[in-house]
Amino acid sequence: MKLIGNFAAHFSKVMNYKFRVILDVEENVIRDIAIPMTFSLEDLHHAISDAFGFKGNEMASFYLSDDNWNQGEEFPLFDMNDKPGQVTQMSEISIRDVVTAVGDKMIYVFDFLNMWTFFVELMESDSKEELDSFSKVVFSMGAVPKNAPEKLFEAETDDPYDLGLDNEELDEDFDFEGFSYEE
Repeated sequence: MKLIGNFAAHFSKVMNYKFRVILDVEENVIRDIAIPMTFSLEDLHHAISDAFGFKGNEMASFYLSDDNWNQGEEFPLFDMNDKPGQVTQMSEISIRDVVTAVGDKMIYVFDFLNMWTFFVELMESDSKEELDSFSKVVFSMGAVPKNAPEKLFEAETDDPYDLGLDNEELDEDFDFEGFSYEE
């Protein structure tokens, strides 16, 4: 009977994910966070903001990412779309629904005015330690700077007005007759 009890206890444990979260700054600022995989992305948002010393009261979004850290589908803290219900908010989706395998990556952006950017990667999943109702920082390295680093948003060309379109083709297709700048 004891064997059955231990067997049941083993499989009743919640699987935990361990994420490595790296702040996009020059110096290494890293936190490894263990969190139950059943928690929502909003719970992970709070775990990350707490681990890095933020209050967590700013806008934030997770973005799915590939191995090259290209930004994919967005999961915002709040739905700011013109038509509510068009996007899935962090609170509406569990971590395990978007992160399924070790090595899966997300980009996390906190505070859109300052653009604190984090690289989030699933390092392992296990049931070694039960974390039924909280997350836990299991590794910490580096100090968070007082200010977010400046982001350089650079165009792929030196001409900021170059949209990759041929102006002659645009001129031919545009009907200038009847066009007026007046309202």
